[in-house]
Amino acid sequence: MAELANCAKCGRLFVKLSTRDVCESCYQEEERQFERVYAFLRRRENRTATMPQVVEATGVEEKLIIKWIRAGRLQLVHFPNLGYPCDSCGAMIREGRLCANCLGKLQADLRQAETEKERNLRSRHATYYTQDHKER
Repeated sequence: MAELANCAKCGRLFVKLSTRDVCESCYQEEERQFERVYAFLRRRENRTATMPQVVEATGVEEKLIIKWIRAGRLQLVHFPNLGYPCDSCGAMIREGRLCANCLGKLQADLRQAETEKERNLRSRHATYYTQDHKER
């Protein structure tokens, strides 16, 4: 069933599709901007352009270019100097959602939490014995 939503760009009410967060007119504008970016990057001399160079040459917002990279519309394998920010610290990365440092920290935290959980489970299962002192 279709859902009504406000356009993330212009605020206009529209019927939301699962793949779009903007209304039809803003979507058409985004497509024109995508074609501009893609045409720029398609030229051999521009394939090694960095994000600031692409933004300056095309006039398209970095946020929008990152959206296309995350959606898979711009394949980073073809553009070696482009990237997108890590979800945690904002460092530029080329794959995944986290940079190597943040991923390492997350894995270390998970290992530590697992170790603490195991330690707590072992301490709960300790057996205590009592002696019954009866007078005879």
